[in-house]
Amino acid sequence: MKVTTLVENLTYKSGLLAEHGLSFYIETESKKILFDTGQSDVFVRNAQALGIDLTEVDAVVISHGHYDHAGGLNTFLRLNQKAKVYLKRAALADKYHGTSRYIGAAVNSSLASGRIVFVDDQLELDRGLFIIPQTPIVNPADTHFKGFLVKKESLFEEDTFEDELFLAVDSTDGISIISSCSHRGITNMVETAKSTFKKEIKAVVGGFHLQGCSPEQLEETISYFEQQAPKSLGICHCTGIDRYGAFVQWLGSTVFYNSTGTTFEL
Repeated sequence: MKVTTLVENLTYKSGLLAEHGLSFYIETESKKILFDTGQSDVFVRNAQALGIDLTEVDAVVISHGHYDHAGGLNTFLRLNQKAKVYLKRAALADKYHGTSRYIGAAVNSSLASGRIVFVDDQLELDRGLFIIPQTPIVNPADTHFKGFLVKKESLFEEDTFEDELFLAVDSTDGISIISSCSHRGITNMVETAKSTFKKEIKAVVGGFHLQGCSPEQLEETISYFEQQAPKSLGICHCTGIDRYGAFVQWLGSTVFYNSTGTTFEL
């Protein structure tokens, strides 16, 4: 299974663009899957530069309903006429940062008509590639809800990201996780995958939402991964570049920065 990062906050490759957001292109033996779309059409422009034809994508998975992960979905739906869109119903909610800044997905209902698949239970998209829609919080310290709200009618409530999902790849030598923002906690996602598949963790890639976290929370997260001993950690997006440096300092060569244009296999 080959994964290419179409959009991330940074790029070090000539001819590619970066933006605050995340989008993965996943190619299996039989399917082509998009996991998130960044916040604009940058993922399309980068795909073209990388020789990736997004009209051939079979399915899109949206990790949660924030603009920097689903903002490019309308662009994709205009470009690709066949792919189904897999997400949780709550991803379409009105999401805010504070009470004044709207940060929701703003999906065009006419473009999405007949193409939405709401995911409530674990779903195998392709052989060994699963959508995991539920992340029980076994480690409450590793959650990232502060300042994020959902507007229901005229009232605001704390967003606990019931809409968040992640991908898990089940292989003979362990489980690999692709997360996009980890609001419900990357350690909670890892524990969910371990209990679901009864295997050790092989790799974890994505945003860990540690930018701005306390030194204690950072140390606890790094210590957790030191104990889990995955073969690779692909850190990016909301983790923070300074936090990436701390991971490298502790865990060494198992860690890589998953910038725009990075390709890896799971």
